[in-house]
Amino acid sequence: MTPDRSLIVVEDDAGFARTLKRSFERRGYDVVLAASIEEVRQVLEERSFGHAVVDLKLGGASGLACVELLHTHDPDTLIVVLTGFASIATAVEAIKLGACHYLAKPSNTDDIEAAFTKAAGNTEVALDARPTSIKTLEWERIHQTLIETDFNISEAARRLGMHRRTLARKLEKRPVK
Repeated sequence: MTPDRSLIVVEDDAGFARTLKRSFERRGYDVVLAASIEEVRQVLEERSFGHAVVDLKLGGASGLACVELLHTHDPDTLIVVLTGFASIATAVEAIKLGACHYLAKPSNTDDIEAAFTKAAGNTEVALDARPTSIKTLEWERIHQTLIETDFNISEAARRLGMHRRTLARKLEKRPVK
């Protein structure tokens, strides 16, 4: 197996991790699974990887620490962050810490593999893209506050300056997964 076809998948959802593993193995990758930053540290003692897929939320921990660890261990590793909690703030931090791309779930193997090839960036991307809507900005702010408060709805509502029931209603319309 060539070194550039090696892949570590850092994902705490065992079923999703196994699915990614099988799919990438069919494409010729040598895949190792890890469910936590501790497991990543143990694996990195023995080897490096050409590619990495890291879930942003690993149980109660942040996948950003894994991104930093993987990038520090080998700056040439192409790291793609997957998340069901996409926000501009976490995307920026992931890239600063060494990720080459950031994808919102659901993403499939094709999306991830394509992201590995887009590591260099594109100076031709259109600058007149549709501006972010107020609803999207509101949702990103709510989501970030929920993360900061460890998903305590009462505390998040207080920090956002809204009634707890109002926040609960908004979350019912667009649940956090």
